Amino acid sequence: MESLVSTEWLANHLNHPDCIILDASSHLPTAERDAAAEFANAHIPGARFLDLASLTDKDSPVPHALANADQVAQRLSALGVGQDSTVILYDDSIVKTSARAWFNLRMHGMKKCAILDGGLGKWRSEGRALEDGEAPVMAADFTPQPGDGSIRSKGDILRNCASGSEQLLDARDAGRFSGEIPDFRPGVASGHIPGSRNLPFTEVYNDNGTFKSPTELRRVFEQAGIDLAKPLITTCGSGVTASVLLFAAHLMGKGNVALYDGSWSEWAVDPETPKATGAAA
Repeated sequence: MESLVSTEWLANHLNHPDCIILDASSHLPTAERDAAAEFANAHIPGARFLDLASLTDKDSPVPHALANADQVAQRLSALGVGQDSTVILYDDSIVKTSARAWFNLRMHGMKKCAILDGGLGKWRSEGRALEDGEAPVMAADFTPQPGDGSIRSKGDILRNCASGSEQLLDARDAGRFSGEIPDFRPGVASGHIPGSRNLPFTEVYNDNGTFKSPTELRRVFEQAGIDLAKPLITTCGSGVTASVLLFAAHLMGKGNVALYDGSWSEWAVDPETPKATGAAA
């Protein structure tokens, strides 16, 4: 199936028995929003709450690490998602968290998985139906297996700083990337990994929150200094908006893209890692 579906497509498939809608909303602490409470108040009919914020591997040394296979299996099974389910992810987050969920689920073998283009914001703006509460769900059996998705570690990035074999693309805003604006996380300085290019994740969206066309995405990536023929690693503050750039690259058919999951929140606090400020390389 396609990795991106329209609100019209979803409206026509709401009652399809194999189509499971998951609200993947999660918010920055500074947003002071409760994703679970907002879901209970209003969500797309039939949707289930993924609770993306809880899907992190607490045993990993990486801050806010992607969920491991057991965590994904347990959560999807509890939500009634099976191996053959068609999963549609959406969010109502300023940091577009459905892309993070898409990457994590696909990495553990979720084959039929798509993002709702424009998310809950577009669905609402079109006056489409919403419901409240949370309906009971019959559990299923999701068995994780190796899927699509490549991860880079801090060690990989350190080696890449020396070799330059893979391009680095940072999804944060230009102010934090350059060091001109402080990071909102306590104890985390702003700046970037040496050699990185900068493409704020907001640049891959149209004004209505939908993704730009593949042709427009290619132009945006190239304007950021990315050679689309070469391997690419996406990074950001904690691996969330880096997933947006990774998904955008997927939409335009680019392979050889990996995610640095630890991103700047891991890199910045290590006194042994090199840091840079100023404009992109």
